[in-house]
Amino acid sequence: MSKRLIVCLTGMPGAGKSTVASFLKEKGFAMVTMGDAVREEAKRQGLEPTDSNLGKLMIKLRQDLGQGAVAHLVSQKLTRDGSNGNVVIDGIRSIPEVEILKKVGNVKVLAIHASRNTRFKHLASRGRSDAPASSDEFAGRDKRELSVGISEAIALADETISNNDLTLEQLKQRAYDIVKGWLREAKDS
Repeated sequence: MSKRLIVCLTGMPGAGKSTVASFLKEKGFAMVTMGDAVREEAKRQGLEPTDSNLGKLMIKLRQDLGQGAVAHLVSQKLTRDGSNGNVVIDGIRSIPEVEILKKVGNVKVLAIHASRNTRFKHLASRGRSDAPASSDEFAGRDKRELSVGISEAIALADETISNNDLTLEQLKQRAYDIVKGWLREAKDS
């Protein structure tokens, strides 16, 4: 029996990962958000889910448990849920995370890329509690993401989509075309 396909989405904040993840969920994929795993841990520890608190917690988890710490939380969740269905994981930030997830499925990494300006607009329009209030805050968030190895995850992705000039529909379709190819590959292997 073929192992489940785990599509890992990576990219800088605001590039379009959540849009692709939600679309794959509509197509029957179970969806796991790396940030939600950190938010759940913050809640467990009684921390307010501000961008600053979540960022510090993500870094602390990595210091305590290694670079793949958040993926450990996610893989435990996947093992507990007991299903063998395909999964999309929103927010992979490092190669050690990818390596941990390979233990529970056939992992493919899809990087979503967008310019700084495009990403800032996306984040500002999203209205989440951790949206950047200023370009300085946004730059700090980018710096934090880069510090945990996201550039390596983006560089080593199996496929990359540039999301500067795409409509939402084009982004979703381009991602789904790539994923359909991976599903065919998995079936044929």
